[in-house]
Amino acid sequence: MTVNMSKGQAISLQKADGGTLTAVRMGLGWQSAPRRGLFGKRTKEVDLDASAVLFADNQPVDVVFFRHLTSDDGSVRHTGDNLVGGAGQGGDDEAILVDLQRVPVHVDQIVFTVNSFTGQTFAEVTNAFCRLVDETNGEEMARYTLTGGGQYTAQIMAKVHRAGNGWQMTALGSPANGRTFQDLMPSIVPHL
Repeated sequence: MTVNMSKGQAISLQKADGGTLTAVRMGLGWQSAPRRGLFGKRTKEVDLDASAVLFADNQPVDVVFFRHLTSDDGSVRHTGDNLVGGAGQGGDDEAILVDLQRVPVHVDQIVFTVNSFTGQTFAEVTNAFCRLVDETNGEEMARYTLTGGGQYTAQIMAKVHRAGNGWQMTALGSPANGRTFQDLMPSIVPHL
């Protein structure tokens, strides 16, 4: 059963049977919004990028993004860069896989961001979403929809953080501006 998350909402990453999740996938999907032009509707390709910043005691210790596809310890892996988004089929255009059992104990938060590398605003994107999937069985657990477009080029999407002996996900949905995860660091800090 999928939980449609709203900004600031947190969910526990516990399985329905009471067990804990061992591996999750944060998927990102989008389409370029159609524009009216001289010759009718057309779209301009939009390159959104998913990134995961790993934190220990509110300090960044590693990052996974299109130029560094695997965390130094191997627990977080990006599936690869998609330069144009989807054709509206609802699948993930980019994904980041997290092996929660292999995340080093000093890493207490993983923040997921999305940014427009080519600089288009989210007003030029449609059907954008971020979702969390139980990677062991493919079940979608949570979905956060990027609604309303907007004149910003990035969003701090969600974070996975330690909660007791397990993990919890919080939908952040905080708009920001920047072409890369480095540009977003000042916007990430208030969410730690």
